[in-house]
Amino acid sequence: MKEEGQGIFVRKTTDVDAPLSHVFAVFTRDIDAWWPRAHHIGGCKTFEAILEPRIGGRWYERGDDGSECPWGRVLAFDPPNRLLLAWDIGADFRPDASIGSEVEVTFVALAPERTRVTLTHRHLERYGDKAEAMRAMFDSDNAWAQTLAGFKGVVERAPTRA
Repeated sequence: MKEEGQGIFVRKTTDVDAPLSHVFAVFTRDIDAWWPRAHHIGGCKTFEAILEPRIGGRWYERGDDGSECPWGRVLAFDPPNRLLLAWDIGADFRPDASIGSEVEVTFVALAPERTRVTLTHRHLERYGDKAEAMRAMFDSDNAWAQTLAGFKGVVERAPTRA
C-alpha cells in the first residue's frame, strides 16, 4: 500500500480482549513473552527480545551467550497510546541503521476490556529495488500478522496489570 506521508507500507490490526494500559504494557515491557522465537537475526537461537521503554531506547535481542544484535530504536514512546520504532534491519536481515523504516503501533480503547492494536510498518521504499519484495514479505501471513496473533494470545492470557 501507499499513502501520503507513509511511503510504501503494510498495516495490520487486531482487537484484543484486555484493557488499554495492560495491552500497551505487555507489548512494550513484556516483548520477550510474545515475540516469535523464529523472528531473530542474531547468532543465537536462544535469545531475549528487549525494548527499552523510552525515547532513544534500544530495541534488540540478547543471545544466551550475552551477545547483542540491534533491531532499531525507540523514536516515540507515548503510553498507553503509541509506540514508534526505527526498524534498522536490511533486506538481508542484518542490522543496517541506514534503512530506518518505521514500525508505528497505536493502541485504542474500544471498551474498558477491549483494545484495538494497529501496527504500520512504513517507509519500505527505503529498501530501494527490494521494496516490493519486502512489502510482500511483511504483508504475508508469516510476518506481522503472525506476530500480532501471537501477541494477542499472550496478552489475553496474561494477568491484567497497568
